[in-house]
Amino acid sequence: MKTKQGLAAVLLLFSVIVLSVGCRFGGTTPYIDFTQSGEMPSLYNKNESAQRPILIALASVLSPHETITYYREIAMNVSRKTGRPAVLVQRKTYAEVNMLLANGDVDIAFMSTGAYSSYRGMNEIELLVMAEYGGSILYNAEVIVPKDSNIQSIADLQGKVFAFTDPLSYSGHMVIEDYLRKRNAVPETFFRRFFYTYSHDKSLWAVANKLADGASFDSQIFEYAKLKTPELVDKVRVITTIGPAPTGPIAVRKSMSAEQKEQLRSIFLAMHNDPETDTAMRKLIIDRFVMPTPQLFEPLKKLYDRTSLTL
Repeated sequence: MKTKQGLAAVLLLFSVIVLSVGCRFGGTTPYIDFTQSGEMPSLYNKNESAQRPILIALASVLSPHETITYYREIAMNVSRKTGRPAVLVQRKTYAEVNMLLANGDVDIAFMSTGAYSSYRGMNEIELLVMAEYGGSILYNAEVIVPKDSNIQSIADLQGKVFAFTDPLSYSGHMVIEDYLRKRNAVPETFFRRFFYTYSHDKSLWAVANKLADGASFDSQIFEYAKLKTPELVDKVRVITTIGPAPTGPIAVRKSMSAEQKEQLRSIFLAMHNDPETDTAMRKLIIDRFVMPTPQLFEPLKKLYDRTSLTL
């Protein structure tokens, strides 16, 4: 009897999974929300046939639920230009996106500066393009505290509560870890407590609402926040600026054919010329995509090599 009940439960669970995946593919632009941990299902074989969808991974540095619409528009642009479906595969963390690349489960990935610099997967990846914003492919890391706080420097944050963005984030984590390392300290003992928010806007919110005594994140995102959420920005102030660092790139599988790489690169380089896609890109703090500058990432790769934060 217990065996039959167990079998029934398994069949019910399988039905729910099938229905859930089917719902995700109900629109014109497929979207798989894998923010929950788990294995990447083998939905498609990995050859480069004209019929196989292009799998695009991302872990948003801004509010995931808000920005996924803009990533969908970018995916639709890729689909229109290639004549192939484009499927977004969303993960919660940078490490999970790196794992998708390492396993060869996706073709393209929107990567943060830190995620790319820390990538050490057996499946090699290659820079496709970089994001430009405000005429620059560089940004700074900025440390913020509540506006009425008496904290004036990172040293004053000792014994306080700190909000990191993501373990692999450069501006939202590594820049602070490196600062402390140079002073023979580590976050575990320097701060009274720290936690991860997994998006820059949540880090801003945490400091503005005094859930954290400090946080660090991308200066370009801070400038964007001044326009989007000025009520939060008014509640914080910058105490330290560290940088510059290169903006997050888009990477592809190195094993992808040269012809497909060039096609995708051409699509991204011209993407800002499409009015609808240009609007979506600006919501993601991207004016346009430009040719990558790999040497900018070399110092950061060495920085990550000095830590255990590589994948």
